[in-house]
Amino acid sequence: MRASGGARVTGLKHEEINRILTGEIRAGKVAHGAQLAGEMALAERFAVSRTTVRAALAELGRAGLISTRSGKGSFVTYDGRPLNVRLGWARALQERGLATTVRVVRAEQMEDAALAAALGEPSAEFIAIDRLRCLVDGPVISYERSRVRSTPLAIDAVAAGKAAGSLTRMLLEADLVASTGEQWVEVRMLDDPDATMLERIPGAPFLWSRCITRNAVGELVEHVESLLDPAHFSLHFQFAALE
Repeated sequence: MRASGGARVTGLKHEEINRILTGEIRAGKVAHGAQLAGEMALAERFAVSRTTVRAALAELGRAGLISTRSGKGSFVTYDGRPLNVRLGWARALQERGLATTVRVVRAEQMEDAALAAALGEPSAEFIAIDRLRCLVDGPVISYERSRVRSTPLAIDAVAAGKAAGSLTRMLLEADLVASTGEQWVEVRMLDDPDATMLERIPGAPFLWSRCITRNAVGELVEHVESLLDPAHFSLHFQFAALE
């Protein structure tokens, strides 16, 4: 196998392989959600051992650029079909044959001292991005309230209107790469403001999700609370034998 440009790559260390693959992923040569070549194929391409390839893949994983399925975990489903939400809601739903539209109801810088304290963040400055997602010619199915770490690149992206597109892609382009995360899910009854946004009656049960993601050095990437229509969304758990 040959690297991009036709030149054969020989004897690279895992740091250089990580750099090459990172560049290809960020440049879009490997599509979001696409499966990366296997260890054997990568070892042949770069003329290295599988151990070296594993070390490079581990670095990509810590940077949040790839993920692996370990046989256990929790997954959001839509009408019983698993969604890979690492791709972003739009792409995950699209892969299930569902066309959606997004309406941005808020996209601005803001301060929230209480949230900063709860998250252990040194700065109370965030970028607020609130969005409604609807099925095309159909009802509202989710209300997502994101609080993104305020950085110059993220501020510029919002100013350019990128919050109306793929938020996952916008964060990656702003160098806000999630490496670790936590998520909570429960059922909540809609209060009056949320019911109005979602075009439902107050007190209707909705699936509430809170997700916090951080980069490789522990800095906040995104805090997002989502309200998901339980007529379509549910939570699916997958387990593996304990080691």
